[in-house]
Amino acid sequence: MSDAQVLMVMSNAPDKASAHALARALIETKLAACVNILPGVQSIYRWQGQIEQADEVTLLIKTTRQHYAQLQQTLVSAHPYDVPELIAWPINEGYAPYLQWVAAETTSDKHA
Repeated sequence: MSDAQVLMVMSNAPDKASAHALARALIETKLAACVNILPGVQSIYRWQGQIEQADEVTLLIKTTRQHYAQLQQTLVSAHPYDVPELIAWPINEGYAPYLQWVAAETTSDKHA
C-alpha cells in the first residue's frame, strides 16, 4: 500500500456552477483524485455579527496530505467566498485499492 496519507477535505460553494468549476480545477491540476458534489445543503451560520442562512453545495474532496497546501491555495484563490469553509481530516481506514488510487491520481508524473 502507498505511504501517502489520504485526506477527506470538505468545502461549500454558493451554487452548482461554482462547485463544478472548483471541482474541475482541482481534478485538472491533479490536486484531487475525486470530488463529490452534494447539492441541497442548508447552512445557518453567524457572519459579521448577523445570523445568515444559505443554500449551498458541498464538495467532498479526496486528496493526500502532500497536496493539501497547494489544494488550499488553489481553492481559496478560486472560491467566490471571502472566507471559504475548508476543513480536512485524515482517512485512517479504507479500502486499500481505493486509497492507492487516490494517491496515484494525485501524483504529478502520472498522466491521464
